[in-house]
Amino acid sequence: MSDSGATPTGDEHHRLGDESFMSAADLRGYMDKVAMAKMNEAVEAMDRARHAKDELAKTLSQPLDLTPKKLEEITESLLIKLRAAAERGETEIMVMRFPNTLCSDHGRAVNNAETSWPDTLTGRPRQAYELWRDRLRGSGYGLSALIVEWPNGMPGDVGMFLTWGKK
Repeated sequence: MSDSGATPTGDEHHRLGDESFMSAADLRGYMDKVAMAKMNEAVEAMDRARHAKDELAKTLSQPLDLTPKKLEEITESLLIKLRAAAERGETEIMVMRFPNTLCSDHGRAVNNAETSWPDTLTGRPRQAYELWRDRLRGSGYGLSALIVEWPNGMPGDVGMFLTWGKK
């Protein structure tokens, strides 16, 4: 501060002892810049997540070529997961999670637990259902689907769960 007793302007730095301080207005401006940078990072992260989800939906909308080798790979992976879950005492595992856009009704039938929910599936989720129906249902496995994510209170991702051992 000057000896003249004049009030310093917002652009001047003040000295307290031997430390330099910015004015309150400068500190608020700095805080605004930090907040804006954090918001920009959040928006960019949301954009990346939305892009990744769109790419996942695009990939999962394309059915797999279920060759005997591919079926063997799927079976081996599933058996490992089933054994591990059983060892933990669990009676279900999520076998697939996918965007609700892969349901023709965007997950409405799943959300309402309608028995026709499998009819709404497309792409790889449809294939997963058909594999259960054709290969696992006869062995006593169940299959259920639930909305597992609720962004902004709206149905989001769907989870398909393979179940067993329920009484």
